[in-house]
Amino acid sequence: MPLPRIPYEFEALPEEEMRARAEAFYKKMEARRSVRDFSDRPVPRELIERAIQTASTAPSGAHIQPWTFVAVSDPKLKLRIREAAEEEERTSYGGRMSEEWLEALEPIGTDANKPFLETVPWIVVLFAQRSGFREDGSKRKHYYVQESCGIAAGFFIAALHEMGLATLTHTPSPMRFLSELLERPSNEAAYILFPVGYPADGTVVPDLQRKPLEDVVIWK
Repeated sequence: MPLPRIPYEFEALPEEEMRARAEAFYKKMEARRSVRDFSDRPVPRELIERAIQTASTAPSGAHIQPWTFVAVSDPKLKLRIREAAEEEERTSYGGRMSEEWLEALEPIGTDANKPFLETVPWIVVLFAQRSGFREDGSKRKHYYVQESCGIAAGFFIAALHEMGLATLTHTPSPMRFLSELLERPSNEAAYILFPVGYPADGTVVPDLQRKPLEDVVIWK
């Protein structure tokens, strides 16, 4: 049965204001960087809640919203996540990754050590719901799960940056340990792990240069 329809609350803006908003948002997001050195300064839970709510406004296949966010602040659980992640990363850097992949990572300067997972006030793990369940308990197929979760992750990152927090898209592979530690059901798979907090004093980041517009768009 189709959903009921409601008026779309759309405000048409003058083009000059549209340009100003576009420029301001671009400049804000262009300054965003992934951070690997975090302060232990507390972050109020309400900010994490709002960022997750913002992420959940993302479009999704058939409006199924096939995601679960698990927010972790417990120090003992963060330590267990760090230990498990570093174990997987040591295996990856020690031979699971190809030479080509290691070469690609070299300019970023990453390695298997992830102390930020213990320092950061919050770890938020986005799980992709590969399938779901109807009210009668029968299994329900989910559509465009990877695409939907990718868009939600982007909204989450933008929300954090807008409110003045930093994060990192961390994907220790494989991530099955997160399902076990966070007690997630078999229909969910860890998609991205986000450390969330304030950058540590004196944090430095790689001097990245993003591709110019002409290298990422084709006009027809």
